[in-house]
Amino acid sequence: MANYKVIGSDLKQYGPVSAEDLRQWIVEGRLSAQTKVQIEGTDEWKLLAEVPELEEALRNRVPPPTAPAVPAKTSGMAVTSLVLGVLGVFTCGITALFGLIFGIIALVKVSNSRGALRGGGIALAGVIVSGIFLFMIPIYAALLLPALSAAKQKAQEINCVNNEKQLAFAVRMYSSDHNGQFPPAATWCDAIKTSVARETLFKCPAANSSSRCDYAFNAKLDGMDENKIDPQTVMIFESDAGWNAGGGRELMISRARHERGRVFVVAFADGSVHELSEFQIGTLRWDP
Repeated sequence: MANYKVIGSDLKQYGPVSAEDLRQWIVEGRLSAQTKVQIEGTDEWKLLAEVPELEEALRNRVPPPTAPAVPAKTSGMAVTSLVLGVLGVFTCGITALFGLIFGIIALVKVSNSRGALRGGGIALAGVIVSGIFLFMIPIYAALLLPALSAAKQKAQEINCVNNEKQLAFAVRMYSSDHNGQFPPAATWCDAIKTSVARETLFKCPAANSSSRCDYAFNAKLDGMDENKIDPQTVMIFESDAGWNAGGGRELMISRARHERGRVFVVAFADGSVHELSEFQIGTLRWDP
């Protein structure tokens, strides 16, 4: 039985080996039909498939099982990027910042995965959507800031109304404790201070002054009997004159603090508080 020399896949020459060895190598998958062999004692190299003695072994060779293909996974970060980008419309673009970052990372990972990850299109969509909403942040801000400013001013106006209601209530409590007489105009803040829950109620939240009090007392009510005062007479009004300020129309602020300079807050002798326009200020009753 002839022996053979073989050119391996590494292009090195092996042998001589027997035909039985070659058959075993064929079964093991180490040789293929294109492997070159040489019968010992000859100079001619042939393909393994051209050797009649080995044809049957090649025909009967069972190919090694191939591992089942593993389907590529969709990148979770890519999906997250798109979701965060879309949520940017509800968060004024805040989540879009994270969507942009995740989208870029996902694109890099999908590109470097050699097919193990898919979702590059989703990641790209996440980057684009996130970028759009990030670009819109200044527009959101331009639309939102005026609304926030208006809400803040309205809150300050409501607080100012509440302050004057509590100050007016304290004046009426003073009257109840002093035979129906209103406090002296020159010391009205000191007179009612103990009846006020906290001193910050003397401060208007919309005023920029550093004084302890942003309101004044109608001096014409100084020490008067509550029952002899017309209920619609001005009692407390907004002023920059400071603590214990008492006087009339001349002490009222010249420019309204509320609703962009359109509304003045005034408390009346009956304890009611109203928000008035500049026109209405001109019709106020100052004399009891």
